[in-house]
Amino acid sequence: MAQHTKSTFTLNTGAKIPAIGLGTWQSKPNEVREAVKVALQRGYRHIDTALAYGNEGEVGQGIRDSGVPREEMWITTKLDNPWHHRVEEGITSSLKSLGVEYVDLYLMHWPSSTDPNDRKKHLPDWNFVKTWQEMQKLPASGRVKNIGVSNFGIRNLEILLNDPSCKIVPAVNQIELHPNCPSPKLLDYCKTKGIHCTAYSCLGSTDSPLYKDETLLKIAEAKGKTPQQVLLMWGLQRGTSVIPKSVTASRIEKNFELDGWELTPEEFQKLSSLPDRFKVCGDAWLPIKVFFGDDE
Repeated sequence: MAQHTKSTFTLNTGAKIPAIGLGTWQSKPNEVREAVKVALQRGYRHIDTALAYGNEGEVGQGIRDSGVPREEMWITTKLDNPWHHRVEEGITSSLKSLGVEYVDLYLMHWPSSTDPNDRKKHLPDWNFVKTWQEMQKLPASGRVKNIGVSNFGIRNLEILLNDPSCKIVPAVNQIELHPNCPSPKLLDYCKTKGIHCTAYSCLGSTDSPLYKDETLLKIAEAKGKTPQQVLLMWGLQRGTSVIPKSVTASRIEKNFELDGWELTPEEFQKLSSLPDRFKVCGDAWLPIKVFFGDDE
């Protein structure tokens, strides 16, 4: 049985991203510092944050509090939408807040170049292709080891990858993935392009309808595991890295108890066949549409 807590996925750059990380979206102030510290001390080696979360400073404190050497961990952060035309400022801000000299992965958070003066508008003279042109300059600086995207569906990946200016294929596409948002077509597409997928909202987020799903609950009960552990295992067995978010020490530990067991092919298939659909993160709040329902 695989030792998932020590597993990594090899990216198209040759870098190895730890299979399990700690997500920090919607983590309240003071809680996230402790969560990061606890996670790293319990063996997590992958921390995911973003400029938009407003918590990079606390994440950085948690990293330092943990006593785990910087080079032993993987840090991902993201460029916020209103910063698309200011990539250099964006990465400088994130590194300063985190208190580190480099990040392992820098993602374009959304394919929307939002106007910083009016969040309901898209910049008239900028788009995510231009943002990627700027991001491609970063790895040479040593401050960013790998670059990638987030919330990119097939349509936008096609636009990016087919643009003549695209010299670096994104190493990662971080997307919402759980049994009620499985996006198999998008996953397969990324695989053919050599793009690794990281699953966010992999537990279906807070108060998820998934936790009332009879199929999931029965599998969890039969295995003597929590529904969360089963959801994480499903994600890992699909070949995606997972970044469950929690600020509770006991849950952070439980979510990491993934060694020495797996879902049977039948259990895996049952979860992959759940009929219900919901998205935690839609695109209604953005000035442009980014999801086109073509990922199934």
